Amino acid sequence: MNTDNNLNPLSHLKDDLPAGLVVFLVALPLCLGIALASGAPLFAGLISGIIGGLVVAALSDSPLGVSGPAAGLAVIVLNAITELGGFEVFLVAVVLAGVIQLIMGFAKAGIIAYFFPSSVIHGMLAGIGVIISLKQIPHALGYDKVPEGDFSFNQSDGYNTFGELFHVLNFVSPGVLVVSLVSLVILLTWETNFIKKFKFTKYIQGPLIAVVVGIILNQIFVTSSLLAISSEHLVEVPVPDSFSSFAGNFALPDFSALSNPAVYSMALLLAVVASLETLLCVEASDKLDKLKRITPTNRELKAQGVGNIIAGCIGGLPLTQVIVRSSANHQSGGKTKASAITHGVLLLLSVLVIPKILNLIPLGVLAAILLVVGYKLAKPALFKRMYRDGLGQFVPFMITVLGIVFTDLLTGIALGMAVAIFIILKNNYEIPFKMLNKNLLGKKNVQIVLSEDVTFLNKATVLKTLQQIPDGVSVEIDASHTRFIHHDVIEIIEDFVISAEHRNIKVSTIDLYDHKQDNPIQHFRLANNKQ
Repeated sequence: MNTDNNLNPLSHLKDDLPAGLVVFLVALPLCLGIALASGAPLFAGLISGIIGGLVVAALSDSPLGVSGPAAGLAVIVLNAITELGGFEVFLVAVVLAGVIQLIMGFAKAGIIAYFFPSSVIHGMLAGIGVIISLKQIPHALGYDKVPEGDFSFNQSDGYNTFGELFHVLNFVSPGVLVVSLVSLVILLTWETNFIKKFKFTKYIQGPLIAVVVGIILNQIFVTSSLLAISSEHLVEVPVPDSFSSFAGNFALPDFSALSNPAVYSMALLLAVVASLETLLCVEASDKLDKLKRITPTNRELKAQGVGNIIAGCIGGLPLTQVIVRSSANHQSGGKTKASAITHGVLLLLSVLVIPKILNLIPLGVLAAILLVVGYKLAKPALFKRMYRDGLGQFVPFMITVLGIVFTDLLTGIALGMAVAIFIILKNNYEIPFKMLNKNLLGKKNVQIVLSEDVTFLNKATVLKTLQQIPDGVSVEIDASHTRFIHHDVIEIIEDFVISAEHRNIKVSTIDLYDHKQDNPIQHFRLANNKQ
């Protein structure tokens, strides 16, 4: 683990700028699609995306996290706008939700993030990867009746996720299909070792090439009766014809609604759900980070609170940290929060300067980009690794994946958590639990003696103990008296070993992997080496 998240953003621009561009390309259709699915003005989604990049990313200390409008809130927003009597009244609830999140941050409620087992977090990543892939197939074939960002099982067009795959065969657009296939070929070719040997691929990402080629093909196909791509299959960014029309895209909250009790209950619901989604995504994005940096969760809640206050004041949707954009950031080589800020700058410039050019991008290109993102999140190697880690890890993992695919994000996570907690309670019933003891042997030596049973409920304690160890010491982690160590604690210790190399800390372990369960870290390394 690395608690120093403050890598100099200016010294990593060669990584962060290209990554920010890819995140922008992923975020653009999602911002618009989530706004459409929420029953809000399209520009409201762009406002939140811009705020997530320029405000939340600047205030947050999350190295890879990207914030914006979240698909998980779309249904809540849709119902809230109707129940509260209008979008301007709903914006008051967004402002209040931001205030509540600020209070939660100062109250140190971010510690909740440490109580989610890694099996559920990995299940969330894989489940989102599967659902992204399934949801993008219709867009890749030229069926766009269901907006981008609608990740629920039962869709607005009356079909479910799997029924849609058969229904879409009646609406295949040859032009969109060609663009999608060409884009996939470009993206997959860009991932090959042969192409990666060329230095220019570090600065010119495959998604950018795919977008440029997609625009060119769209223009070529205009004269073809068979391949012409209709406007419904293109990006639709609002195009202002004057400053006054641009200013008209913003909305102000109707603060006279403060007398309405329903506004406060809606604000509380938004704050709780948005904070939960953010904390889950923080855990997930931190696990993706190769440097094993840890996001300060309380600071993240404060940043999200400020973002939602501003969004509510100028007509934006409620926002959270979102894993689709965060994982795209990681996969594209982002190193610091400069990549998230870059994506916010590009969103702002796109609506101000080049909306007409953006509206030439076929949705098939963006579907291809998201298909690759989805596959990387749900690689078969991940399923194999979770299975090798034992049923205690695999069952909650699969329950989370299936729950997300067949219901929605929060329900899937809740199901996975329920199963994980049941397994832990069963283990605790069979093996008595003891607290983790820390013994300091002089200034330069630290001995950590693990108790007989160390579960994922000990994550926060273990994490805090390791974080407080000063640089330059020798650390001995003694598991000789331990009969059971949960996989999550093994991961935390392994992360600490990685970060210790950069902190001049010498780490030794006693019997850490010789009992209890198979060595999950060895499996982790083998799986990573094969990827």
